[in-house]
Amino acid sequence: MLFFERVKHAAQFIQEKWGTAQPGTAALVLGSGLGEAKDLLEDAEELDYAEIPGFPRSSVAGHASRLFKGRCGSRQVLALSGRFHLYEGFDPTETCFGVRTLGELGVRDLILTNAAGALNPQFDTGELMLVSDHINLTGRSPLTGPNHDPWGLRFPDMSRVYDAQWRARALETARRLGIRLERGVYAQVPGPQLETPAETRMLRILGADAVGMSTALEAVCARHMGMRVLAISCLTNKNLPDCMAGTSHEEVIEVAGKAAGRLARLLAELLRANESGSAAR
Repeated sequence: MLFFERVKHAAQFIQEKWGTAQPGTAALVLGSGLGEAKDLLEDAEELDYAEIPGFPRSSVAGHASRLFKGRCGSRQVLALSGRFHLYEGFDPTETCFGVRTLGELGVRDLILTNAAGALNPQFDTGELMLVSDHINLTGRSPLTGPNHDPWGLRFPDMSRVYDAQWRARALETARRLGIRLERGVYAQVPGPQLETPAETRMLRILGADAVGMSTALEAVCARHMGMRVLAISCLTNKNLPDCMAGTSHEEVIEVAGKAAGRLARLLAELLRANESGSAAR
């Protein structure tokens, strides 16, 4: 079965379970240790990825591998708790299976979240960073191969991946809630190893403020499908090349979990402030 057929099949199964997505439905992708942010959903229902035909399953700790449906205010919200990574052995196309399925379900507003290492020395561990742009350092593209024209153009424009109006609203909402929200460029690397001091120095020279192993490829797919995209990183450790401190995936999950409550508050306000949805730009 071709990839787009598998995605369509998965979307049809979800629709049979939950019905057609309501107009203005938004979606979240919850990164490592950030699964508790799903608690912002009211009247939540869930599907295990294993129940959905053709759906990949994450093998990484901190990723629950469940799809949630609920409400935030009057707005319907879908949430993927668990994503798929290159380092697990998935190809770039497969890492975007969840995002593609959301697009096939009619989602047009997508918020991506992740756990990331802070590269900017002015950023603190445990804070949130609004992604203003990204650098794809995986050497791969999820758009490689035949283009499925109903999803989008063969050569999609990526000059405005992250929606400017939504980013401005996020900053204003964070200020009102008293939540510190940094702004910066996110770099996606393949992983799973963490960065060396020399690699960290290189990333800073390239202009990255945070580094992680997800998000950029998903954002490319989302924009290819015409979605409006916002991305927020939880800064779980600090990469300073001249005094690198050791860390572990367990520590990343722990720090992300502590920040999940603030992230949920911010996301809830953002979703309620834009309950009617908005066309992608």
